[in-house]
Amino acid sequence: LGEDSLAQEASHLGKEVADAVHTHGIVRHPGTGENVYAYEVDGYGNALFADDANLPSLLSLPYLGFLPSNDSTYLRTREYILSTKTNPYYFSGAAGRGVGGPHVGFGHIWPMSIAMQAWTSMSDAEISNCLDMLVNASACSGLMHESFWKDDANTFTRSWFAWANSLLGDLVLKLADEKSHLIFK
Repeated sequence: LGEDSLAQEASHLGKEVADAVHTHGIVRHPGTGENVYAYEVDGYGNALFADDANLPSLLSLPYLGFLPSNDSTYLRTREYILSTKTNPYYFSGAAGRGVGGPHVGFGHIWPMSIAMQAWTSMSDAEISNCLDMLVNASACSGLMHESFWKDDANTFTRSWFAWANSLLGDLVLKLADEKSHLIFK
């Protein structure tokens, strides 16, 4: 496109950001005692350990191409993200489990976080479980909603949410290519 200098500048900035994340964003989690990626750091030694359902998120780092799904620090981070004990925005109930956020209230799970959990998983059982939760989360509409109440998938926000539908479509294409046995039965 004739923008070589702009591309070089963007590449340099990307490397600088990645270096800063690895230098300052990996910190010891107070609950687990392990080094993980923090959701936020303030430069004064404080860190927030959480994650949000939106992208970018810590859960989505492999999806975004920042690191591989089997990165050891990422796996420890993923473990704390997917736990009600260590992530204040991870919810679990009768209708499913997943990451939510402060946007629509505590207790609402975002299907896009479940799709991202499946997308970044290396476990067939976990992926299958996520697919089952996504089907349930559609509340028989055939569409992904913005969020659903952890105990009742029929209580949801936005009757359809293009972003979540797109992520589900991307997940299905990835699985068709890499793990077709999970979707073509």
